[in-house]
Amino acid sequence: MSEIKIALRYAKSLLDLAKEQNNVEEINNDVKLFRDTVKANPQLRAVLANPIISGSDKKAVLHGLFASKMDKVTIAFFDLMINKSRESFLYATSKQFNELYNLLNGIVKAEVVSALALSEGNKQQLVSALEKELNKRVILNAKVNADLIGGFVLTVGDKQFDTTIAKQLNELKKNFMSNDFVAQL
Repeated sequence: MSEIKIALRYAKSLLDLAKEQNNVEEINNDVKLFRDTVKANPQLRAVLANPIISGSDKKAVLHGLFASKMDKVTIAFFDLMINKSRESFLYATSKQFNELYNLLNGIVKAEVVSALALSEGNKQQLVSALEKELNKRVILNAKVNADLIGGFVLTVGDKQFDTTIAKQLNELKKNFMSNDFVAQL
């Protein structure tokens, strides 16, 4: 079974448990703290994935790092995954949990890549337009890529909107080359 499928199953279980205990926000904060910590410390991820390190040592590491900062349900969930020898999937599970949490709360992630940095006003206008169109809360990640020359590429879910000058020039070139007059030259 693939890592994503395993992680998704555990993430669904954790979300169901959080809903059952009416504790979704706190569990989400715990999972975010775990994900951010692992992302900032790749050696923690290596410890969790290392089959030579015992489960009890891995539990001790996680308890030492998080027991005072997290809900007991989250810590028990970590222990469960370690007991089932699934600790190497904890990071992937945290990412899947975030996706499920966003889905549950009507949150959509969007990314805009532009030739120049967008002003806060432009970002807010874009977020407002997307929220109105999608009827969901939008979290926007803005990046800069000077190679785009001008315009922007907006990605929302699996949809992409490309308004860059580079794309328009490529389309113009393609249309020009497919023109019957040019083909006869």
